[in-house]
Amino acid sequence: MPWELAAEADRIIAGVVLARPLETIYHYLVPEELREMIQPGQRVRVPFGVGSTPTLGYVVEIGNTAPTSRRLKTILEIIDREPLIGADMLQLTKWIGQRYLSSWGQVLETVIPAGVKKQSGTREIVCYTAAEGLAETLSTTKLSKKQQAVVDVLLGRAEPIIVDELAKLADCGTAPIQWLRDRKLIVPVKKRMATWELEEIGAIDPQLDLALNVDQQKAVDQILGLIRKKEHQTVLLHGVTGSGKTEVYIQTIREIVSYGKQAIVLVPEISLTPQTIRRFRSRFDSVAVLHSHLSDSERHAQWQRIASGNVKVVVGARSAIFAPTPQLGLIVIDEEHETTFKQQTTPRYHAREVARERARIAGVPLILGSATPTLESLLRARRKQDLLISLPNRVEMRPLPPVSIVDVRNDPHIQRGEAIGRALMQSVTTAVKAGGQAILFLNLRGFSTVLWCQKCGAGIRCADCDLTLTWHADRQKVICHSCDYIAPPPPVCPNCHMPGLKYLGTGTQRLEQELEAKFKGMRILRMDSDSMKAPGSHDEALEKFRHGEIDILVGTQMIAKGLDFPNVTLVGVVDADTLLHQPDMRASERTFQLIAQVAGRTGRGEKGGRVIVQTRCPEEPVILRAAKHDYLGFAEGELRHRKELKAPPFTHLARIILRGLHEGTVNDEARRITAIYREAAKAAQLPVRILGPAPAPLTKLRKHFRFHFQMSCESLEPIHALWREVEPKINLHPDVEMTIDVDPIDMR
Repeated sequence: MPWELAAEADRIIAGVVLARPLETIYHYLVPEELREMIQPGQRVRVPFGVGSTPTLGYVVEIGNTAPTSRRLKTILEIIDREPLIGADMLQLTKWIGQRYLSSWGQVLETVIPAGVKKQSGTREIVCYTAAEGLAETLSTTKLSKKQQAVVDVLLGRAEPIIVDELAKLADCGTAPIQWLRDRKLIVPVKKRMATWELEEIGAIDPQLDLALNVDQQKAVDQILGLIRKKEHQTVLLHGVTGSGKTEVYIQTIREIVSYGKQAIVLVPEISLTPQTIRRFRSRFDSVAVLHSHLSDSERHAQWQRIASGNVKVVVGARSAIFAPTPQLGLIVIDEEHETTFKQQTTPRYHAREVARERARIAGVPLILGSATPTLESLLRARRKQDLLISLPNRVEMRPLPPVSIVDVRNDPHIQRGEAIGRALMQSVTTAVKAGGQAILFLNLRGFSTVLWCQKCGAGIRCADCDLTLTWHADRQKVICHSCDYIAPPPPVCPNCHMPGLKYLGTGTQRLEQELEAKFKGMRILRMDSDSMKAPGSHDEALEKFRHGEIDILVGTQMIAKGLDFPNVTLVGVVDADTLLHQPDMRASERTFQLIAQVAGRTGRGEKGGRVIVQTRCPEEPVILRAAKHDYLGFAEGELRHRKELKAPPFTHLARIILRGLHEGTVNDEARRITAIYREAAKAAQLPVRILGPAPAPLTKLRKHFRFHFQMSCESLEPIHALWREVEPKINLHPDVEMTIDVDPIDMR
């Protein structure tokens, strides 16, 4: 019975975590019939709560004792025949829960893909195996020739055989098999079989390794030294754009592969993934890919290929850090500064920190590559916590492109409401006529970014969010870029009911239209999340550009980094100020990174290249530094500023966000809970600063009002201790939700 206590001496107890925001490991008795099957890493169904409702959980430990004297309930069912993850990944997911203050069960539910849990792309089939003691039973059983043939096949096989194959090998129909089954001489076994074609992906256009320059060779030698000593170390590979960081990754991975090991390579954007995959497939004959555009069946197929050990290189976005590599030898994070490596839903992990811990557990190196590293990574390297390796020059000693800052405040084209100023227009014309290509970068999608009322001066906002709506001409709709609210454009102002709304601001759609009007006959392609929705569209667009079928590529940040096109002779930053004045301490850092990264797309070939940066703030230090490609100068000034403010990377932050449908209730709860944290920190003498509460910069999001406060400390341990002390005692108002974001990078 579920409530029965097993005998102390022979009972088996499973520790189970639930896919809920509950920290506790719950202990359950394992019934006799499941003892041979149960393993850590499997999902189980267990009775939980009032009425013992069947609930999904993950087995995280097996033992004989439980830290409770209460009666234990019994596991109802094992869902998975084999564990979904191994011991190392259980250790890693436990660490993620502790580091980011999320429950272990929630972490497991997140990191194991839905397609793997559902076993997408497989079907259950019936196989047959010989019954135990069949050989002895046959001495007293008379079989027909066909029945004997079936038995002979099964006695010669250790693994169960599907019925069609068994009938074929025994040269019989299904009647002899059914006769043997009815008499329990053979036993049916249910087994899952893949329905996908699990083909090895071969190399395309095989290429030899490139000759390394002195700096690249030095970097490879230093990293290989760590590998040969079997030493875990995080390496910050700081290389200017075009310095050949990818070739360093590839030649390091080649040695890893020669040892029979596997490598994980993380890239920040799906648009980078096809190019990166192509590079690796041209050097390695076994590359798997994991990213969000895969179907459940495709992801499950890749997961199984990786887990089999046959894949040598795994390339993917953030979640690929959880790839089930049995022989992990190296982790690489390319463009480590990118914000897309931070998960924005619970558990709010950062792939860089998860990779650091996974590499530590496996005892392997981690390479962080970037031309503009995060200040967190740079500071760790300067403190000798990580190894800094520099690639200060471009390959073949090509110069970094000259950058011209263009003040557009008095430009007649800009004053007429156009996006392309006179200098940039002339530069595009010159570049394309000379046989080159141009990239124009604007980090705002849509057509018009603001609908504005001339009478009351209000921008038309989303009904559910504190954001202005964006006009998308291709869909003839206004859209909220936070909650995806879609509606026809309002005929009158919702505030004062005045007709004649103005459509202001420029997004990539409007920019594309302007380019088509100004540069007639030139081939123009737009790349943003609106135009690149179809599977394979990123790869198709970039291949057209690579082969010279496109003259001008215009887009958002998906074209700003990592792409390598030698024929690009001009890059234009249409509006360098879009990120600069955001209410975020990292606004300057992100502005520098974007300008530096997009500037790095040109000057990679023999034709050279140049960069035009349009701005209304030409004296801003961050823009001046970016124009000089002076990352270290920018970093020095920004680090000094952050240190004075006691801001990251010199401190850790934890942001607590409260949200609810009623603004007053959320505000009251934010004040009450902040006071509790302040009192608890003071009572426990913890060196944690409490900042706030205040309305979040984006106060209303998806109909919910949001308030937040922050905990700040030089180390995370006091923040963790304070959260674990206070959180269980809060008694949160039923109409308010609360989440925590450890080391947040988005403060909206």
